[in-house]
Amino acid sequence: MRFQGQVVRSGKFWLVEIPILDAATQGHSRAEAFKMAADLVETLANKDGFKVVIHPAHKDVFEVSSDDVGTMTALLLRRCRETSGLSLAEAAHRLGAKSRNAYARYEQGRAVPTIAKLNELLRAVSPGRDFVLREARAI
Repeated sequence: MRFQGQVVRSGKFWLVEIPILDAATQGHSRAEAFKMAADLVETLANKDGFKVVIHPAHKDVFEVSSDDVGTMTALLLRRCRETSGLSLAEAAHRLGAKSRNAYARYEQGRAVPTIAKLNELLRAVSPGRDFVLREARAI
């Protein structure tokens, strides 16, 4: 799983943004900005041993990946829920679940959803947003 990001030079700094996570940071150089982006995602995930890899693509685009799909999915769901201002209980209610634990197990990385279930979860926590899946070329 990969999240796409953007890197742009702004004065003395290089700004990096990962829109799907509603997250941004900066560095004094492009390389430092990529290190900061990796640190940002690893810190947001808040899981011991979780590591990401930054894949510079072209000009102003990069991707963040990890072999830990459960943690990446959990991070995506949590950030989308937080951006929407929803509590765990509200997310579970929107999902049609009787208990918040039905939703929370995905956000905690204890369960990895199918594509259909991920779509349902994202609709519950990010109403009005649409997500595009695309194939990434090996970089």
